[in-house]
Amino acid sequence: MSVAVVLVAGGRGTRLGASEPKAFVNLGGVPLLEHAVRRAFEAPETSHVVVVAPASHQREAGAIASRSARPQDVDVVVGGLERTDSVAAGLAALRPDDGIVLVHDAARALAPASLFSRLVHEVRSGHPAVIPGIPVTDTIKAVDASGRVVATPDRATLRAIQTPQAFLREVLEHAHAGADGGATDDAALVERAGGHVRVVDGDPLAFKVTTAADLAAAERALAP
Repeated sequence: MSVAVVLVAGGRGTRLGASEPKAFVNLGGVPLLEHAVRRAFEAPETSHVVVVAPASHQREAGAIASRSARPQDVDVVVGGLERTDSVAAGLAALRPDDGIVLVHDAARALAPASLFSRLVHEVRSGHPAVIPGIPVTDTIKAVDASGRVVATPDRATLRAIQTPQAFLREVLEHAHAGADGGATDDAALVERAGGHVRVVDGDPLAFKVTTAADLAAAERALAP
């Protein structure tokens, strides 16, 4: 069963202070998207990468694809208005033998190949939907519209979820077929469709670059 990575490169980069989509901001002189493609192919299981990029940056995404280790195994497609639309566009570009799909955000460009491999192993071991998570260390409060605390969840039961997220293709396609928007990740769509989602240990390097401070942290992580 072949493994495809749908790589979403859509974020606008507003909080980063960038004038272009976040995936095309440089990290160590190389666009975040290029780092993400490189790491996806460093996982030996990866056979195909679908880059979902804004219409305005199709040429830039194509250039990044051409510089990848396996340009013949990268397809570039236009994303949609919402994240769910973009992932759906990526699913439409899958090849017939892509049986396991990892959905990944280019903003988590330093997620290591070992994380991709671990997730694929879990799916091949019988779990149809597997996502990485990091234990929450802060106390979390649930509040109402007025700011009043209504609950304090037990943080031992909470995880901060990352990407890539791995699915059997048919499970993810079924979840997207019934999608009505409003989901911040693909696991939520699977949950809504009644699917079982397994959480495994995430990786500190799979953090999301959202702000200038995050980009600086990524620069430090790349330093020798």
